[in-house]
Amino acid sequence: MNNLTSTTGPGDYDLFDHLVECIENQGYAILPGALPMALVDGLYLHLKSLDTERFKPAGIGRQADEMNNPFVRTDRIRWLDPSVPVMAAYLDWTEQLRLAINRRVFLGLFDYECHFAHYPSGAYYKRHLDAFQGERNRVLTTVCYFNPNWQPGDGGQLLIHDPQTGELLETVQPAYGTMVVFLSERFPHEVLPAQRDRYSIAGWYRVINNQQGRIDPPR
Repeated sequence: MNNLTSTTGPGDYDLFDHLVECIENQGYAILPGALPMALVDGLYLHLKSLDTERFKPAGIGRQADEMNNPFVRTDRIRWLDPSVPVMAAYLDWTEQLRLAINRRVFLGLFDYECHFAHYPSGAYYKRHLDAFQGERNRVLTTVCYFNPNWQPGDGGQLLIHDPQTGELLETVQPAYGTMVVFLSERFPHEVLPAQRDRYSIAGWYRVINNQQGRIDPPR
């Protein structure tokens, strides 16, 4: 096990149990301090070392259908490089989580894809679903935040809406070390305009596309 995740112990089983219970009961979980703090700190330091100019504008859609639409989203992304030790440690942790969820509920999670997301001042992402229409690919969304000393006036909150009524269910501050997990196909959500640089890792657990006997490509 990577040293950055070696702080995991019996308490993490409680965390995983709590997460699964929330997913079963309400379809989402909000988890302050979910990751080991050493891992959060390492990811934050790596993020700060990256050249944000090399982040690319995030698109909408998939592969040939992907397009940029600044009316919908204005964040910028960079896919994680698993050869970097701290990124490998994060992927190790998400793999532990995948196995724990699959042992407890029958979601059939197969693999995980993720990227860094940078919301410069003024950036936003309007209401949307993470699952792509017509195919059951992204099943469970994770978002982990890396924003020290974030204040409500800094904006950038994640809003989670009721899938039936559209009413607001949760307003999540993108506070340092907080993780949000929710069913990708069920919950419309959005990111309010940030008033200063806002950083996160957005990821998705996926399943094998049974109709075609394959897993969808990661991007």
